[in-house]
Amino acid sequence: MITVPPPPYVPAHGLLRGRSVLVTAAAGGGIGFAAASRCAEEGARALLISDIHPRRLDEAVAALKAQHAGCEVHGRLANVAVEADVQALVDEAEERLGGVDVLINNAGLGGSKRVVDMTDEEWHKVLDVTLTGTFRMTRAMLRKMQPRRRGAIVNNASVLGWRAQQEQAHYAAAKAGVMALTRCSGLEAAEYGIRINAVSPSIVFHEHLRKSAPEALLNELASREAFGRGAEAWEIANVMVFLASDYASYLVGETISASSQRA
Repeated sequence: MITVPPPPYVPAHGLLRGRSVLVTAAAGGGIGFAAASRCAEEGARALLISDIHPRRLDEAVAALKAQHAGCEVHGRLANVAVEADVQALVDEAEERLGGVDVLINNAGLGGSKRVVDMTDEEWHKVLDVTLTGTFRMTRAMLRKMQPRRRGAIVNNASVLGWRAQQEQAHYAAAKAGVMALTRCSGLEAAEYGIRINAVSPSIVFHEHLRKSAPEALLNELASREAFGRGAEAWEIANVMVFLASDYASYLVGETISASSQRA
């Protein structure tokens, strides 16, 4: 397999000019931070990012403010597995941003364990953050967006919602659930002029992944991809911005594959 390098960073086109955006799990150097940064580049007037890590959240807010002086940036600690946190996060975002135009549900939790060895607690923890957390955020945000009859929600799914991989049953089940949630909630929200869609990345190289997975496994997974490499976080963020923008005005309940989806 020949590795095709990433293209040059794509310049902004003002796709989210004047919008307000809420992004969950946006601290650190992964997809969430890349999505928040890309939204600011694309003209978002205000951002609120959340995470469960105080230091990393503060650093992310500071970095976004330094890089995007024209965008108002806020941060809030929140755990999407806790309903009270979700309600407080959405309420603060609505107040600080003057209403949320775009929600990016990025929060998720993984792990590696064979089914035969997996405990109920390990199963429920991954499902609670990855699937039920997306549900909680979607439910809370729809209650704000529906009276305004506008808005966009973008969910972060995964190739494992389609593809089988050993030791990933809990994560794969959660991400397949995110895809189903996207389809069903998308139909319900459409009558209010709200679009709900998702992106399904395969392997995306970022700092946290490199620390949590063996290098040999990451290289083997990357070699299966069409370009012979993992995605850059900003390449997935580009798809999220597209789904949040008016360019995706007729997409409802869709999950866009950001990889070749090969077994």
